[in-house]
Amino acid sequence: MDTLINMLVAISGLCWSAVYVDSIRTGFRQRTCCMPLFALGLNIAWEGIYAYTDLFIRHAYGVQAMANTVWFLLDIFILVTWFRYGREEMKGQAGKQWFVPWSCLVLAACFVLQILFLVEFGDVEGEKYSAFLQNIAMSVAYLYMLQRRGSSKGQTMCIGVCKCVGTLTPTIYGALEGNTFILVTGVICFVFDLIYIFALYSVKKAEAAKKTAAAAV
Repeated sequence: MDTLINMLVAISGLCWSAVYVDSIRTGFRQRTCCMPLFALGLNIAWEGIYAYTDLFIRHAYGVQAMANTVWFLLDIFILVTWFRYGREEMKGQAGKQWFVPWSCLVLAACFVLQILFLVEFGDVEGEKYSAFLQNIAMSVAYLYMLQRRGSSKGQTMCIGVCKCVGTLTPTIYGALEGNTFILVTGVICFVFDLIYIFALYSVKKAEAAKKTAAAAV
């Protein structure tokens, strides 16, 4: 059982690392942010808080603590792409004018929400339950981003598939532990992630067909 759990944790860590690395690479290349703001805010807050908790409060230096730290550092680069390119996606003069205050408000709210989970449920339970709830919010946010942009800009199949697998593996881990909350929320994430992957594939296929048709003219 321990071997299986370690394998699931390793797969999840590698997949989420791939999501962040590809988001950074694609973001700077396409001059956009590859992660929705609320998803980015919840992510950087969760990883920052629990990396600090693991390293400086619990003094736990295991795989998860190291992964949280690395993810937090990678999230900083994604945050840079948001503040560098995100303003262009804001609609209207007011949206562009209030881009920075609005972004800071969202980030602050995300940190407050994550701290509330930590205070109310403790560092162990708060870490698990907030992670799966925020993953549902992230899955929906990615679908909304795809619909709002109306294109595959800033979105890759690598991000979509790795995000899906990265959440599915700890869901299996939670199911093996008999945790109904993790099982149910993980399945919800999986369903939304599959919808996103299919939708993104359809958009990319339509874009490729349009490009081919234009080249043939």
